Amino acid sequence: MRELWEYLRRQRRWAALYVLVALIFAVVFYLHDLPPVALGYALLLCAVVLLLALGAGFAAFRRKCRLLRSILEAEVLTAERLPEAADALEEAYQALFKEALRSKALALDDRDQRERAMTDYYTLWVHQIKTPISAMRLLLQGKDTDLSRELEVQLFRINQYVEMVLAYLRLGSESRDFVLRPCRVEAVVRQSVKKFAPLFIRSRIKLELGELDLTVVSDEKWLAFALEQLLANAIQYAPRGTVELFCRDRQLVVRDNGIGIAAEDLPRIFEKGYTGLNGRREKRATGIGLYLTRQILTTLGHTISIESQVGQGTAVTIGFPEAPQAWE
Repeated sequence: MRELWEYLRRQRRWAALYVLVALIFAVVFYLHDLPPVALGYALLLCAVVLLLALGAGFAAFRRKCRLLRSILEAEVLTAERLPEAADALEEAYQALFKEALRSKALALDDRDQRERAMTDYYTLWVHQIKTPISAMRLLLQGKDTDLSRELEVQLFRINQYVEMVLAYLRLGSESRDFVLRPCRVEAVVRQSVKKFAPLFIRSRIKLELGELDLTVVSDEKWLAFALEQLLANAIQYAPRGTVELFCRDRQLVVRDNGIGIAAEDLPRIFEKGYTGLNGRREKRATGIGLYLTRQILTTLGHTISIESQVGQGTAVTIGFPEAPQAWE
């Protein structure tokens, strides 16, 4: 019905022309003293011709509208399916549409090339920066002083930031190296905890490992990265406290008794770049770690949620779906 009213609105000039012709006929017939019946037949004939023309025009108008709507709703906007132009005005509109598509394609191609170049550069930088980090680690080996231990901790943090950059680049690239297979949560946890052992010792944090006997379908490397981001946060915001890791109901829980997260920060805690009150106070948060964690876990088909109270601590829960029977 909407198409009909729109078409009739566009054809108002024909209705006005018909009224004008009817008036001219009436004047001519009156001046020549012709019978009114003849005038009625003439007007009826004109009305029939006009209605037939309008009907044919409306059918073509409706087909064209539906075709254009289907083109607009398609995933990829192309000009190949455009209906044949009925006049010079439609040809001009179609030419403008094709030129807009061409300009958009060129702009997207240019943007993609610049993004690929930037990604390649930062990927190269990440791999190159690992060389001096490894060299400094070798220089610190065998030294057991307060300064060397502090340098080792800072090197560890630098390496974590480098790994975060690399993960960010990989998540944004078209080719992601996700490999899903059955993996034991306990193995992932112990691997990550061992990696963070220097920070646990340095921060004097008590670590408690509960029941971890759970096998899930995931990517072990990316799951470990996500867990490491949670451990890094727990260590940063629970100095001299306790960090617990345990499994329950196909969930892995990372809980600490640190400073907690303000209630107003919880809804936005996974937003990119959002640091919250704790991050602004500590001036060390990047606002990227939890964002990457959620992106990774969502891509893996897992869930993540946070419960926290200021002054009491934080509990982060990673949920794993039921494993497909093919994996069991």
